[in-house]
Amino acid sequence: MQHKDAIYMARAIRLAEKGCYTTDPNPNVGCVLVKDDKVIAEDWHIKAGQGHAEVNALSQVENAKAATAYVTLEPCSHFGKTGPCCDALIAAGIQRVVVAMQDPNPLVAGQGIKRMREAGVQVECGILQQQAEAINPGFIKRMTTGLPLIRSKLAMSLDGRTAMSSGESKWITSANSRSDVQKFRAESSAVLTGINTVLADDPSLNVRLDTDVIQPIRVILDSTLQMPLSAKMLDLEGQTWVLTCSYEQHKVSKLEAAGCKVFQISAKDDRLDLNEVMLFLGQKQINTVLVEAGATLNGALMSENIVDEWVVYMAPCLLGDEGRGLFHLPSMQNMADKKLLKMTSARQVGPDLRLIFKTQ
Repeated sequence: MQHKDAIYMARAIRLAEKGCYTTDPNPNVGCVLVKDDKVIAEDWHIKAGQGHAEVNALSQVENAKAATAYVTLEPCSHFGKTGPCCDALIAAGIQRVVVAMQDPNPLVAGQGIKRMREAGVQVECGILQQQAEAINPGFIKRMTTGLPLIRSKLAMSLDGRTAMSSGESKWITSANSRSDVQKFRAESSAVLTGINTVLADDPSLNVRLDTDVIQPIRVILDSTLQMPLSAKMLDLEGQTWVLTCSYEQHKVSKLEAAGCKVFQISAKDDRLDLNEVMLFLGQKQINTVLVEAGATLNGALMSENIVDEWVVYMAPCLLGDEGRGLFHLPSMQNMADKKLLKMTSARQVGPDLRLIFKTQ
């Protein structure tokens, strides 16, 4: 790897990050075109269905012949809503293509690189690969496993409480933390909660940022179709999906008339099978799910080992031992049953602490 390759690829990665709120379900991709050690064009994939990063960059120059293209993800080799990017680079006379990472889709991985090499283009792969992977974790997980990346956001007091015993919970954490959560929502394909949270809090679950953003799909787990037709979220921009194991058609019809999409998922112990829920969401091209729920659903997710990342905001306050806890885990009776987590990040957000854990 040449030193300049890393510099230009880092620039392409910064460009790719600009699409992190708008490209879903596509990956974030950036492209920089360099000729005679000068950047002649650069762009990124802005929105699904629109031009890919390579095509956008090529459209800015009349002559890209003998240039080097730095691309954060292997140029596509298939026809989707747009044509193959590898063909566009070949047709433009690009001499060398530097790729950060192969396409994780097992159906196409390596095909774009192979086609360019067969056309005489010099291709190098693996430049700043880890940094490139970090901007598309949900897309990579869905392409390699069929499942979305699952994050759960939790807010607690210093003594591990999420609400008073009465259920009152607004607000444990600061405005700084609540603003930080908006960014996690904006990066997500879907925000998921349980029906008990909807009934108790009537949440909006939408993104409130002063920037262009695709509103995540609001996913409600509602085994017996208790979803109120008066729910605030039904009047907001974006889709609301109700996942249920009930077949009561009159309730389904009313929810559909109110603007919901209702999907039947198989049950496990008279509740929605959470593994089937996540498989269904992956099949619906959901890359990243942000869970914002209470102790019951988070306890069930923890028990099933479904969550990839736990994002915990801890506020410098105490709610007392009568307050409600983070997880409902009644089966844990002995120290041998304890769940081990690995902390991957700790950062102060206003007066609060944001801790990110992965399940071991």
